[in-house]
Amino acid sequence: MHGKNPTDEAFRAAMARRAFLRGSGVGVGAAALSMLESSAEAANGPATSRPGRVHPPLHGLPHHAPKAKSVIYIHLNGGPSQIDLWDHKPKLADYFDKDIPPSVRGEQRLTTMTSGQARFPVAPSKFKFGQVGKCGRWICTELLPHTAKIVDEIALVKTVHTNAINHDPACTFVMTGSEIPGKASLGSWLAYGLGSESDDLPAFVVFTPLPDINPLQALFTRMWSSGYLPSRFSGVALRGSGDPVLYLQNPEGVTGADRRRTLDTLRALNTRGFERYGDPEIQTRIAQYEMAFRMQASVPELTDISRETEATLAMYGDDVRKPGSFTHSLLLARRLVERGVRAVQILHRGWDQHKNLPQDLAAQCLDTDQATAALVLDLKQRGLLDDTLVVWGGEFGRTVYSQGTLTNDNYGRDHHPRNFCMWMAGGGVKGGVSFGETDDFSYNVVENPVHVNDFNATILHLMGIDHERFTFKFQGLDQRLTGVEPQRVVTEILA
Repeated sequence: MHGKNPTDEAFRAAMARRAFLRGSGVGVGAAALSMLESSAEAANGPATSRPGRVHPPLHGLPHHAPKAKSVIYIHLNGGPSQIDLWDHKPKLADYFDKDIPPSVRGEQRLTTMTSGQARFPVAPSKFKFGQVGKCGRWICTELLPHTAKIVDEIALVKTVHTNAINHDPACTFVMTGSEIPGKASLGSWLAYGLGSESDDLPAFVVFTPLPDINPLQALFTRMWSSGYLPSRFSGVALRGSGDPVLYLQNPEGVTGADRRRTLDTLRALNTRGFERYGDPEIQTRIAQYEMAFRMQASVPELTDISRETEATLAMYGDDVRKPGSFTHSLLLARRLVERGVRAVQILHRGWDQHKNLPQDLAAQCLDTDQATAALVLDLKQRGLLDDTLVVWGGEFGRTVYSQGTLTNDNYGRDHHPRNFCMWMAGGGVKGGVSFGETDDFSYNVVENPVHVNDFNATILHLMGIDHERFTFKFQGLDQRLTGVEPQRVVTEILA
């Protein structure tokens, strides 16, 4: 120990241990540290860097006047079938149970789930479509009767395409702009760049409601992770059952005043620790405790829907009173953006229909259709739709050919990355428009392809961000949500 400060040695040892726990990826220590940083830091940053606002924007942002102040992103995890919902192909009736022409299928890579099939029989949608709205949009009115009533608010993109063919990389791609894990998610980028108007809630909030169909389909936290961005910008997931946030309530016998005195004492002790060691994580802890204290009041108020009118609750549907449901999550999403939260993400799983598609897709639509339409109408009635961007979509589409046995009433569809449908509403989007076109089999793009990173560039543009100038230095590269390849804003759908 000659010539060395024992205090410095202790600090280095503690930091080495922390680095080990963070990097190991296993064990209780790593899990606890990750949860602590991702859930609590997301709400705040170092107190000394945030004068006046808890979540300030980066200097120089937004780059231009934003059309939208917040985004509500509805992700249908598993890949909704564009053929059965949006991409109407009436000529397919003539191809029922005939093999898809090789000239159409081309050289596309197939998943192992259908690559061994002897045949690729065409399965036309068994559901009814209709032309609705002033725009005359074709939509599956049988499965999406409520969404059919808001098509004049929607900009539909029929030619979104992705590089990935399996769920994990495809979900990672659509949310982070890359198939490689470790990148920052869209919501985290928005929280990092634009901050939030709310001082009492996180800038980025996530819901993961459980449907009745395939509720155990995996969701990956990287879809709302901050990746290489500071961990305080990760999405904060609100729980559907029990307390929305664990350990938010004071223990029995502890009052708010008691908690305040405790936090003041912790702040004093942590401040002394920071002055001694200079560890920025200590400041993160100070801010984390403060946000948790604020959320003790803000979260119960957020989740108390008793003051919503009966007309509003009825518009969303019966499940609105069921915490943890998709419907309840959408109502809370509206309440969050009302309170200044920047980004809200709802991930609804179970859309991976390799078999029994007619039955399972109908159930998924029944679970989501009414609430999705109600969200858009609710925002519009409150004057919030003009500056709230609503996004709807999955990670890829489904094949026109059937996976497994094909009958008149039953079929399945495999993954299809070449084209799928996504839509936006509000927040500077031109309603009642459709962009891009596919072939008669909904298998190839024939007009105006839109890469998932073009779509993300458009979201950033509507939020006032130039995607090419919005970077973060990591591993020697200027990282971007939209990647290093050229991408474009889909200006054709902008108001």
